[in-house]
Amino acid sequence: MEKVGAVLVIGGGIGGIQASMDLADSGYKVYLVEKTMGIGGIMSQLDKTFPTNDCSICILAPKLVAAGRHNNIDLLINSQIEKVEGEAGNFTVDIKQKTFYIDQDKCTGCGLCSLKCPIEAIDLFNAGLSNRAAISAKFPQTVPLVFAIDKKKCIGCGICEGVCKAEAIDYELEDKLIQLNIGAIILAIGYDEYDPTPLKTYGYGEYLNVVTSVQFERILSASGPHSGLILRPADGIIPKKIAFLQCIGSRDNRIGIEYCSSVCCMYTAKEAVIAKEHMDIVEPTIFTMDVRACGKDFDKYIERAKDEYGVRYIRSRISSIKEIPDTKDLKIIYETEEGKIVEEVFNLVVLSIGAQPPNSAKELTEKLSIDLNEYGFCKTNTFTPVETSKKGIYVCGMFSEPKDIPETVIEASAAAGAVNVLLSNVRNTEITEKELPEEIDFGDAPPRIGVFVCHCGINIGGVVNVPEVVEYAATLPDVAYAERNLYTCSADTQANMKDRIKEYNLNRIIVASCTPRTHEPLFQSTIREAGLNKYLFDLANIRDQCSWVHMHEPKEATEKAKDLVRMSVAKARNLIPLEEQKVDVIHKGMIIGGGIAGMTAALNLADQGYETYLVEKSEKLGGFANKIYQTLETDDVQKFLNNLIEKVNNHKFITVFLKANINSIGGYIGNFTTELTHGEEKETTNFEHGIIIVATGANEYEPKDNEYLFGQNDKVITQSKLEEFLFSNENNIKNLRSIVMIQCVGSRNEDHPYCSRMCCAEAIKNALKIKELNPAINVTILFRDIRTYGFKEKYYRMAREKGVIFLRFDEKNPPEINPEDSQVRVEVVIPSKEIININSDLIVLSAGIVPPEENSELAKKLKVPLNEDNFFLEAHVKLRPSDFATDGIFLCGTARGTATLSESIAQANSAASRAVTILSKEVLETEGVTSYVNEDKCLGCGRCVEICPYNAIELIEDPKQLGIFTTSGKKAHVIKAVCKGCGTCFAECPASAITMSHFGNKQIKPMVDEAINVADGPLQVVEEAWSPRIVAFLCNWCSYAGADLAGVSRYQYPPNVRVIRVMCTGGMSKSYILRAFSDGADGVFISGCHVGDCHYISGNENAYLRMDHLKNLLKMIGIDEERIEIHQISASEGKKFSERIIAFTEKIKKLGESKIPKKSKKSGKITAEAN
Repeated sequence: MEKVGAVLVIGGGIGGIQASMDLADSGYKVYLVEKTMGIGGIMSQLDKTFPTNDCSICILAPKLVAAGRHNNIDLLINSQIEKVEGEAGNFTVDIKQKTFYIDQDKCTGCGLCSLKCPIEAIDLFNAGLSNRAAISAKFPQTVPLVFAIDKKKCIGCGICEGVCKAEAIDYELEDKLIQLNIGAIILAIGYDEYDPTPLKTYGYGEYLNVVTSVQFERILSASGPHSGLILRPADGIIPKKIAFLQCIGSRDNRIGIEYCSSVCCMYTAKEAVIAKEHMDIVEPTIFTMDVRACGKDFDKYIERAKDEYGVRYIRSRISSIKEIPDTKDLKIIYETEEGKIVEEVFNLVVLSIGAQPPNSAKELTEKLSIDLNEYGFCKTNTFTPVETSKKGIYVCGMFSEPKDIPETVIEASAAAGAVNVLLSNVRNTEITEKELPEEIDFGDAPPRIGVFVCHCGINIGGVVNVPEVVEYAATLPDVAYAERNLYTCSADTQANMKDRIKEYNLNRIIVASCTPRTHEPLFQSTIREAGLNKYLFDLANIRDQCSWVHMHEPKEATEKAKDLVRMSVAKARNLIPLEEQKVDVIHKGMIIGGGIAGMTAALNLADQGYETYLVEKSEKLGGFANKIYQTLETDDVQKFLNNLIEKVNNHKFITVFLKANINSIGGYIGNFTTELTHGEEKETTNFEHGIIIVATGANEYEPKDNEYLFGQNDKVITQSKLEEFLFSNENNIKNLRSIVMIQCVGSRNEDHPYCSRMCCAEAIKNALKIKELNPAINVTILFRDIRTYGFKEKYYRMAREKGVIFLRFDEKNPPEINPEDSQVRVEVVIPSKEIININSDLIVLSAGIVPPEENSELAKKLKVPLNEDNFFLEAHVKLRPSDFATDGIFLCGTARGTATLSESIAQANSAASRAVTILSKEVLETEGVTSYVNEDKCLGCGRCVEICPYNAIELIEDPKQLGIFTTSGKKAHVIKAVCKGCGTCFAECPASAITMSHFGNKQIKPMVDEAINVADGPLQVVEEAWSPRIVAFLCNWCSYAGADLAGVSRYQYPPNVRVIRVMCTGGMSKSYILRAFSDGADGVFISGCHVGDCHYISGNENAYLRMDHLKNLLKMIGIDEERIEIHQISASEGKKFSERIIAFTEKIKKLGESKIPKKSKKSGKITAEAN
């Protein structure tokens, strides 16, 4: 049967969206089916996301809009699967789309019908805490923004039909039957929240002040029932004491739900932290059994919740709640770990509900003929985590096992990667190219600037006076239009923006909202669809670097927001259309690391026909998996590994380099070059490739000398050594009487403040194997938290049933080991303060996972960042977990952070899928931000050639005819396709012959001028109390991201600083600093990447040298060199950024006001006249 190059994705949550985007970007037509009225899933209901506390809708909205706009994604909302026939590569699917009673093609999404509707219904998006009209959209930012009539509530009064100017309402519209021919199916149907109503002892549904965690998310949300105010449902009173009860609908055999829902511990910690942020009087208490903070940076988040926010953790499972009738408060009786019975009253109780398989799962999977597991989730296995029981049908996200957003996104891309392999030979057969309007040529027309200011719910609007900012923006020169929006990134506002561009003939657009790092591409795409060149745009960061970091200073934050808007307007006046270059793609890949993740990624690419180079530093493939014999689920790892190695070694498209060392990596997305030495003979090989996947793995922590007597006593070994004993020669342990395992060795401590994720499962796996070999052996596991998340909980329960003893110890009182004649005595203090002594024949240390020391060297060669723990740092922890910020480079496996074998396989396929979005294209469009040379000014000195980190500049002969003589000369020429726009050449040119587009003198210097001038006041020296005026120049890739992280983390610092984003500190001209001081700046703060980590290889090093020279010049003109500071701050150092800003501000205060007086400029016509 002939294959079809189209894919059906069922489920419009973040998993379905990610899978759809990957496939559509890789050359497939995608049909995204969603049963509700819009895409976004549960993530759209969340207030914030852990561990960054990013606004959920803020980071999701660009994805929603991108999916809704994609030319090769068709959204089929309010739809369900009726019938599926066929086989892998060619399925026929019947879909029923339920009627909206509104013509989608006519509906403008204006919402007037909903506003006028007299009938109310329960608002499910707000989890039943408020009502909506009987005609409504799913939520304000929903995609697509369409309205529908709830026929169960509608009384047929006709009011909506009467007010609809578009004549879109039609009560006679019927359901549609749609038939599709597709090649593969991806299930991303998510999960259902557990309904705690049957658990009568908790009073849910009876006591109004007992709410679920989903309801509490909506209470916290700015678009929720109380606009972000925390109010009790019963009486609207602010609750001071809030109790969070864990494991409601999880880990409970009484109700038949034995598994762990994986996400509850972290979302509860997040809700407690955000509640405290919203209202400082809140006192959160979390009742829990284990704290399962297994993900990247999760443990740090928990510790911060305790230390900085005062979140109280009590280890106790609550069995019942009683309401106090007079006050509606709630009484909880619990037992502490010390055995004390405590009665405590709370104002509000939040039930942290678990995840269940969707109610629709059984019916849907019967239509698809795929198997479910014992819990009703989709059945998969360890080595093929996204494959179902039927070929051609794949699964991702919560429907295969409870998991958080990053894992869902990873699995979504992995499922897309599996489809890529299946359908690679019919790629690009069903797609259509997106048609854009011709760019409007404004010629020499004066700027007409549109300013759109975002409330971002209460993220901005709760601190900054947005109406005042809009009113101010409207008075600025060249601003032709200004408005405010609740969420500027939502689909309806994007459509509105395009209308306003046409209506007001706007030729420059400014959005004042969040960070350009996440939202600039979205807005650039919007204005391009309106006919503007996408570079005629600027974004004023009034959230991450204003409202979030000045939460307690609304007046100052508002003034700063005005300044930032004015600075953006000054830049926008001088923006010009830029042209993007087209670059050919080399259809080859390089994988660094030959473990299971690296080999899996290599096979994924090679099976699609892409030649792949697999680079391994050791003498054999397999990595750490060579030490693993069996998974917790009893799968044979060595059999799988040997089969994988055989496939790799025999694949015609894979070239393996063993004992390899990478000497250098050059190039850029689609066009990389690598030189390496390899083999016994240290042969040198050079090759080209279009993408890079980092799969370098991690190492087992080696306990320090004398740590639990390791290395001193042969009765103390690690889990990996025990596994070798168990599976190579069971007689090694069969006759032992007692074995003690100690958890968290080399994890969750000062040196390694993270969970190694797999140690608990490893310990339980080995404990079960011991009991299988000899049930009489006493096995004791000493732990801080047992972290058997997801379906692993089954094996924890099984271990206890087989007699494995679990004893908790406190981090501050670790077990003590004392050698005796034939055994080792272990002394442990359990939570009740009782001291337990255990005589053991063998001590097994559950050693954690640590990143290789070589990561630092490789990161420098790749020019990618590491996090504080020395693991590689992804572009975004939630929504880009497989990407680096540097285009064309991806990561997977334990190079990214701790992960299980199955998770590493999913990550490998995810990275390969992301890579294929590049490799599947013939050409890529590069950025338009590059430099260019004015040949009339060029001296041909070659300084730019010497300093360019990309060899993007060459000297070319420029002969000139003088009479009868021909003179020889050279001029610099920029190779546009190679130039990355760092600006180093521009800053270094002694003749000022090089111009940097978009971030050059014409754009940056006006921003400097406006950064020093204040928003209001007379045209004279300011008489009021002096406050330092500081200009900060931050590199786009590291320090600007670090400043954003300070905002995300709510690290507060003084509002004296005005940030100007530059692509690289290497492009920082001395003239910018001199301009700032001549304008009257009191201080200049410059920050770039750490040396060796520069996104542009060495731009920051050149900048630091240049600034050292500048300090001498400042001395000569009488400016104290202490007024300028240069720092190295990475994307992960938000706290460091805030600390440096605080310290610098204090220093400037002590130095006093600059000798050059600052002037204050009025806005609008007065400014124009003054100029």
